[in-house]
Amino acid sequence: MAQIDPGTALGPTQFIDSDHPEIRAFAAQACDGGINDRDKAVRLYNAVRDQVRYDCYQLDFSREGLSASVTLRKGFGFCVPKAVLLAAVCRAEGIPAALGFADVRNHLSTPRLEEIMGSDIFYHHGYTAIYLDGRWIKATPAFNRSLCEKSGIPPLEFDGFNDSIFHAYDNAGQQHMEYLRYHGETADMPYQTFIDAMAQHYPNLMKLADHDWDSDVQAMREG
Repeated sequence: MAQIDPGTALGPTQFIDSDHPEIRAFAAQACDGGINDRDKAVRLYNAVRDQVRYDCYQLDFSREGLSASVTLRKGFGFCVPKAVLLAAVCRAEGIPAALGFADVRNHLSTPRLEEIMGSDIFYHHGYTAIYLDGRWIKATPAFNRSLCEKSGIPPLEFDGFNDSIFHAYDNAGQQHMEYLRYHGETADMPYQTFIDAMAQHYPNLMKLADHDWDSDVQAMREG
């Protein structure tokens, strides 16, 4: 898997809008008291994980809807916009951060979620890659602590040294998340690739979003 040049993962983009005033203010508050980049990254991870609620039912797949500042303002999001947000607040503090994607099977998926998704696999699940002390480290801020406690799942912690990816088992020892495939990491949101994956794997889920995705995806493919 090709490594990203950290220098390309520092500036703002349409999605990772790290120069947005609200992003910068959130990052500064979360990092208050941080003594180095690793300490700041841990504080930013905890802030995004717990202050922005995980929600996979209220969806907005528009470019604006997947941006970090909009996710922060809404106060909720699914794995991809939360990963985008973590990347943005890291960059706001001068820490290189990128986006990663993987296919993950959720062995404890709820019947409601499986009915909506039509699958127990999270295709193109999003995480953040953070560059600390010369190497990229995976961080997954998706599930907020209160959700984990209600679901009997240990909350994912991030220490700035080790990859933080979904637990293979829950607190009761039941199989939870199984990583099937890593798609790699990118310096910006691969919007077209993500939308095509959603359209391919989740046609019912796409139709729940407040957008005419059928025509929009077709238009993007033709354009």
